[in-house]
Amino acid sequence: MTMDRTYTINYREYATVDALAPADRELVRLAVSAAATAYAPYSKFHVGAALRLADGRVVTGSNQENAAYPSGLCAERTALFAASAHYPDQRDYEAIAIVGCNHEGHLCEAAPCGACRQVMMEYESQQGHPMRVLCYTADGGVREFQRVADLLPFGFEM
Repeated sequence: MTMDRTYTINYREYATVDALAPADRELVRLAVSAAATAYAPYSKFHVGAALRLADGRVVTGSNQENAAYPSGLCAERTALFAASAHYPDQRDYEAIAIVGCNHEGHLCEAAPCGACRQVMMEYESQQGHPMRVLCYTADGGVREFQRVADLLPFGFEM
């Protein structure tokens, strides 16, 4: 038997970063600062991520490219892996903000790649509760996903 199905992606859009709660505004600001540390000589696309732990600490990451593709690493995984390495007893992640910066130095839309979505989903699954994802949009707003699964509806667990 064949059945057609529809999947709905749930998210909230904020018209501007200023519409966010103060803690989330700060998270986006830190992601913007992190994008400035990216090493992106090939794509010229700088991405920053800021990950807030449940205790309020924030760990940032930026994309790091390498001539030996795919040896580089995305900002989201850089932040998650750094948090896991530096705070192994605190694997309770509340939210992650992601921003992009184009080759002209202007903020632009950014969303996690498939590999980052899968990694984020595994961390979310391990902690047993959702991790919010804040993605900067092309028009200067923010999309807020309440859980990683909304970004990766058919992710897998082992």
